[in-house]
Amino acid sequence: MLILFIVMTCGDGGTLTAAYPTHSISIFISLVTIWNYLGRVTSGFSSEVLLKKYKFPCPLLLTLVLLLSCVGHLLIAFGIPNCLYFASVIIGFCSGAQWPLFFAIVSEIFGLKYCSTLINVGGAASPIGAYLLNVKMADNLYDAEALKQLEALGRVRKAGEDLTCEGVNCYKLAFIIMAAVALFGSLV
Repeated sequence: MLILFIVMTCGDGGTLTAAYPTHSISIFISLVTIWNYLGRVTSGFSSEVLLKKYKFPCPLLLTLVLLLSCVGHLLIAFGIPNCLYFASVIIGFCSGAQWPLFFAIVSEIFGLKYCSTLINVGGAASPIGAYLLNVKMADNLYDAEALKQLEALGRVRKAGEDLTCEGVNCYKLAFIIMAAVALFGSLV
């Protein structure tokens, strides 16, 4: 169960981070939400079909989902023109696909006797991953880049002034780290 907890912390924590331009947040959030739903439906259905027809195990499918999420993170990190929509689709799909696979893996490996307890313990991975990758890592890296940009303009931050960062560098390192964390999760 500890291995699954680590995998879900690595996978779901990063997919909950968003770095979108202010003028188009609603579009991207809609894309992520729609594809999150489709990821849940697709992974739940396809995991059963792949297991029964081809003996393709759910943990391997979860590994592939985490590897796919690396692609979405890297598309955002490197600011490839017009790929933010595509990255939103990938990240939304991967975020949704992880939980049905997690439920299937827990029931297959541990059985149904303690399934609800184990699923709820594993459910703590999402907020822990989100806290570590969003609050602790992405926010701090964003603030550091915003301070660099402020200093480059020759300005000093006033007390209580919000930090504003512009450009792909604001979240570049954060999304590279999230891709590396998702890769680590897939290896685990």
